[in-house]
Amino acid sequence: MAEPALRSIDLNSDLGEGFGPWVMGDDKAMLDVVTSANIACGGHASDPETMFRTLTWARERGIVVGAHPSFPDKEGFGRRRLPFPPPEIERFVAAQAGALAAIAALAGTSVRYVKPHGALANVASEDRAVADAIVRAVRAIDSRLAILAISGTVLEHAAREAGVPVFSEIYADRGYTPQGNLVPRDQPGALIDDYGAAAARLQTYLETGRMPTVGGAPVALAGHSICVHGDNPHAVVMARAIRVALAGRGVRIAPFLP
Repeated sequence: MAEPALRSIDLNSDLGEGFGPWVMGDDKAMLDVVTSANIACGGHASDPETMFRTLTWARERGIVVGAHPSFPDKEGFGRRRLPFPPPEIERFVAAQAGALAAIAALAGTSVRYVKPHGALANVASEDRAVADAIVRAVRAIDSRLAILAISGTVLEHAAREAGVPVFSEIYADRGYTPQGNLVPRDQPGALIDDYGAAAARLQTYLETGRMPTVGGAPVALAGHSICVHGDNPHAVVMARAIRVALAGRGVRIAPFLP
């Protein structure tokens, strides 16, 4: 169900996606812009030091933290659909999110939600068995944890039916199909690099509750949080532009979790 004329929304980004000496994005700068941070926890990227560093920066800025588990696939950055059965998915989600929760305790903060990454999120958006596995893992770690799910997907419904707090996410830098799904990355219109266009599209959504799509009519989506991917070369510039543009229209940027 769409939520037109929203006057408050969260801004999140996928962070902590480096590994050892390899750095992905400018996490420190992005943490000065967003209100929630989805932090990689060893599946597609990150390691204990990267987690600790990113969590510490988030705590210093008062940013709400979420775990960002994925298929265990650093070589493919978690963007390949791997044939793991649901029981194994349940266990690796628990292992990754649990690891981040442990490092968060060392960094003086806590993990508040879980947001699946990449191909895992895409599979969970349409495969109920995978969605249920993720929900079970989250509930086992901490019954207070929320799930941040792609708006309108199977994962969103599975979490709600299981009584797990769930919030809906829309994307600033990804195109949508008329069915409300993300345009696959290898197709035209999948990626949005123009931050002015991204901000204008989000403003239209916030005013109407309907997201413009590629090749079709706008689609109704719920939205509690806007994601800007941290691995985009222009990610920080885009996030700043979106925040300024929305604030200029009277939209308050605030975390979806208090």
